Amino acid sequence: MTDIKKCLLPVAGYGTRFLPVTKTVPKELLPVLSKPLLEYAIEEAIPSGVKEFSLILSDSKQAIKDYLSPKNELIDFLEEKGKLVAVETINKIIDTCKFNFVYQSKMLGLGHAILQGRESIGNEKFAVILPDDLCDSASTPVIEQMINISNKYPDKCIVAIEEVDPLEVNKYGVISGSLLKNEKSVYVVTDMVEKPDVNDTPSNLAIIGRYILIPEIFEILDSTKPDFRGEIQITDAHKVLAKKGKVLAYSFDGLRLDCGSVEGFIKANNYFFKKIIKKSNSNIS
Repeated sequence: MTDIKKCLLPVAGYGTRFLPVTKTVPKELLPVLSKPLLEYAIEEAIPSGVKEFSLILSDSKQAIKDYLSPKNELIDFLEEKGKLVAVETINKIIDTCKFNFVYQSKMLGLGHAILQGRESIGNEKFAVILPDDLCDSASTPVIEQMINISNKYPDKCIVAIEEVDPLEVNKYGVISGSLLKNEKSVYVVTDMVEKPDVNDTPSNLAIIGRYILIPEIFEILDSTKPDFRGEIQITDAHKVLAKKGKVLAYSFDGLRLDCGSVEGFIKANNYFFKKIIKKSNSNIS
């Protein structure tokens, strides 16, 4: 059983690629079919025993807090109409999990966002999920796969990676490393490069929005200098830990859908719609 009980969700960003809708609707509440990206992220973590979530959000994203709060008037209406399945659906994560809300006044990079969760996380390992990256697996959820790796190597940070088109490495953090002995999909990370030039990249193994972090990361982030954009990058903190042999990269089993772009968001909706149709046809036959 895992000792990881907490998950941090950085959700403060403006979602500029989805303007104008994100003027008022947080990107994390955009629906893939009838369920928002945020809920997919939370539901991914629950099966592994994670029950406490700290959301790093901004003042303009009060709608996220509202979504994760009870709606008694709606519940009363649904119960009166006999829509008990709908009641169970909207209460599922609220009844199951604890939510902490931490407000980030300025968006100064992922490292800065993670640092804001220091008090609510405390001195323990924790998961980080970026709802932009919607992951689907036929069996074990991706974050649970990573927690299983973390249980084997408890003093290491784990980052999720996937192979990407070599011409697109400049969109990602990319690792340099070698396969860990006796492991098929786990790499010992020796270095990381944030958005490298296509002609000067150490690999095409790109980091995606899933992490298992050790508490030491907070101390390192606290002393990490902002980059040329004024942002604190989690990649820089990982590089410090990599020099100590404390970072592993895991090539996960599953599909990652990049919902940070309109194109990827549409693909995710099509993917899950086809999945439902396939399941429905299978049940009929």
